[in-house]
Amino acid sequence: MVQSPDGIRETVEKIRRNPEGQTGAQWYEGGYKKYETHKAPGTWATAKIVARGIGTGTVTGVDVRTGDKAWTFKLKGHICATTQHVTNDGETAVVAQSEPAHTEDGAPALDGCDEVIFFDIDTGERIWTAKLPRAQSATVFNTNVTMTRGTVAVAWGDGSAAYTMDHGRRLWASTGASACRDIGFAGGPALLALVNCEEDGDPTYKVQKVDPHTGKPKWTYRVSRGIESVYVPSSDPPVLAVAAGDDKVTDLITLDGQGRHRATIPMQDSYDPMCSRQEYGVIERCDALVVGREQLFVASKDSIEVDQGSNWIISFDLATGKTVRKFEGRAASPIYPLRMSGDKLLAYRESGIDVGLSAVISIDPRTAEQTPYLLFGLDTQTGPEVQDPSMADIIVEDGRVFLAPKEIEGDAMDKDNLALVVLGMEPAK
Repeated sequence: MVQSPDGIRETVEKIRRNPEGQTGAQWYEGGYKKYETHKAPGTWATAKIVARGIGTGTVTGVDVRTGDKAWTFKLKGHICATTQHVTNDGETAVVAQSEPAHTEDGAPALDGCDEVIFFDIDTGERIWTAKLPRAQSATVFNTNVTMTRGTVAVAWGDGSAAYTMDHGRRLWASTGASACRDIGFAGGPALLALVNCEEDGDPTYKVQKVDPHTGKPKWTYRVSRGIESVYVPSSDPPVLAVAAGDDKVTDLITLDGQGRHRATIPMQDSYDPMCSRQEYGVIERCDALVVGREQLFVASKDSIEVDQGSNWIISFDLATGKTVRKFEGRAASPIYPLRMSGDKLLAYRESGIDVGLSAVISIDPRTAEQTPYLLFGLDTQTGPEVQDPSMADIIVEDGRVFLAPKEIEGDAMDKDNLALVVLGMEPAK
């Protein structure tokens, strides 16, 4: 099957006979003061390059074989929003400040996020740059960018706009005062808009499937009143994660292809999909939730029971909301879902006290069979900042695994204060 170059990548990983892994490309950045931290939004990988965005205004690509820097481009200001999506041609997008901004006391300002940049991960080439219309109110807290086939879409609370991937031509825009506003998009196979409406002083939400070329809604699902936060972790099949009362997700809601309610799955106090939108406007990412064609997979909270697994992954049927299977973790070795690889689930298992190796495993949802994808050892000092998906990006691409902390910090134990930016694992020779 021929894949469209501007379609969103859905890589199917090959399982090797020998899952033994070894340390591959590593990227440490020097020059940081002790305990100095910087946000590092965005991690993208291809067969050639692993790239990272640093919040202070750079995007850098590193050769996955050598760990040498292949390219760097500087932005005019801070990174404001990133997307996890990558095209089949290896391209992605970020939103940044068009000019460096500071508050009166000299601290970096968090507004002015009005520039979208579409770039090639392999080469670092900026394919195009576009200025968002009337985006003075766009900040790192309300700006969101995503992609679907041929289209880059951005929302910033008071407006939204979409651009063609090939030339950055603006397809449509919605700006100005309105009772209902696009506050974010979920991309991938389709484009869903999360819309916030003010009714009688209370916020209410609706989710719409949007035509990427016109911005016109194809269907609308109205979220129940009283919901405080909504996340959209999957556009096709449509899945919502909603929080009633605060930012803690209380339910997952599955919809059919016409936006009609299929099932509600209570999270209770047992499951934690790790959804968060504190910065960088991410509404479509829940770090411990993966949605497949027929089932979704969510991690449980940590267990304190003796002689039991640290946690587990539960699968739920999208049509009925009923539990399908339980995939056990190990003692002191939590397990988290990462992404789908065809009809298999890729999951990450931390190294534990009694298990010296970390692992990415492939799980068959139909049989519960677990097959090692890559087994690798980590330094004993490697902590949750690179193994916990709420604190790190864990990317599996083209046979390699990349662990990338979302905040990089100078190492107080190192005389050069080196900060780990990316740790790569690859198949043993």
